[in-house]
Amino acid sequence: MRFFATAAKGTEPALRDELRELRFRRVRADRGGVHFEGELIEGARACLWSRVAVRVLLEVASFDAGDAQALYEGVRAIRWDAWMTPRSTVAVRASCRSSRMTHSQFVAQRTKDGIVDAVRTEAGERPDVDRDDPDVLVAVHLARDRATVYLDVGGGSLHERGWRARSGEAPLRETLAAAILRLSGWDRERPLIDPMCGAGTIAIEAAAWARRMAPGLSRERFGFERWTDHGDAMRARVCDLRDAARAEARADGPPVYASDVDPLAVERTRANALRAGVSLVVETRDVRRLAPLDPPGFVVTNPPYGERMDAEASVIEDLARALRRLQGHTVAILAGSPAIGRAMRSEPERWWILHNGPIECRLLLYAIRGARGGGTGDPS
Repeated sequence: MRFFATAAKGTEPALRDELRELRFRRVRADRGGVHFEGELIEGARACLWSRVAVRVLLEVASFDAGDAQALYEGVRAIRWDAWMTPRSTVAVRASCRSSRMTHSQFVAQRTKDGIVDAVRTEAGERPDVDRDDPDVLVAVHLARDRATVYLDVGGGSLHERGWRARSGEAPLRETLAAAILRLSGWDRERPLIDPMCGAGTIAIEAAAWARRMAPGLSRERFGFERWTDHGDAMRARVCDLRDAARAEARADGPPVYASDVDPLAVERTRANALRAGVSLVVETRDVRRLAPLDPPGFVVTNPPYGERMDAEASVIEDLARALRRLQGHTVAILAGSPAIGRAMRSEPERWWILHNGPIECRLLLYAIRGARGGGTGDPS
């Protein structure tokens, strides 16, 4: 079977490296995500273990669709009885690029028509549509007048880990936080701090990743577990997969710190960390009092910017000044404006263009030069 794991724009290299580390086969990065191949159980494993993937899609058909009728006929020709019955519910998501049909809502509607008509022809009744919680979630991608039809293996966005009890003004998605951590080069052994933690997403993802906690374990079931072909044999294999993931988790990991000047943000971080089952050192602290880690480690942060929230220029200057003092540390900053880059007063070692929702950002990576050691042993 052929799968396509979707990713936030710009994070495809992080997802590619993650899937290779997890030993998936025929991994290949592409625009918007990463291809891989295997049995259906491999799609389940990707849903269970990938921290960066937003969705895991199973390809079921690909055909030319230069107009609405061709799209309808191609969808209707698929044998849908392997995944649904008239008692199942269905929903369709669509995307279009460089094609004569340009309206995704229309493409989704014609795809839905083809599905329900095919089921009615086979079974005598048509399935209902449930846009909020369907048994079968279908995705169709139209590019250069060719349609590719997928089933959503996870049944929804994998960024929802289940621990976010409360979020700040502009929470960072968990999948993007995981991609940032991987791109930063963090080795999951050295200490790490987020000095502007907000809801704690970066720090919580770091602690869970270091402890080898499978992010999909928080889900009661995935989308494929509601398909009609999900029988006893597959249920047993998925049960074994979950048991193995629980056994893989480590009891502890390197110290991970989170701080913020806002006491409400600190409260949110503590609550979210508790729900996630990870241990963080969380403090209310002004970034100007940021102290080095001992041994020197990583600073990974998402400071406020632009459309997300207003930030005074002095806050950015204070952050940059504090970071420049951390000799021997690696610093990764998700920058939504050029201000923090200018304030750092040096060119980053590496940088990537990432998208935080609709906002184009730069992930800036700095190696702060200087003698190692001399830390306080505690960033507080």
